[in-house]
Amino acid sequence: MANTIGGSKLFIPKPPAKGSFPLDHYGECKHLMKQYTECLRETGSKVTTKCQSIAREYLECRMDKDLMVKEDLKYLGFNTDDDKSQN
Repeated sequence: MANTIGGSKLFIPKPPAKGSFPLDHYGECKHLMKQYTECLRETGSKVTTKCQSIAREYLECRMDKDLMVKEDLKYLGFNTDDDKSQN
């Protein structure tokens, strides 16, 4: 996204699709973030069912602590029926 003004390009920033959300300053969900990154490290950055489960818990934690807008997990890329049956 650049407009040309007098021969130079002007960058016009575009906001994130989901908007911005507060950082977890108090570390309320940090333990899940650490579990997720450790899971990715163990699997060589391959997203497994175990890693997806931790990611889901992390997003639920953020929603429960009002660190992000509550939204149905299916809109965030999770098939909630499959995830619950695999636990």
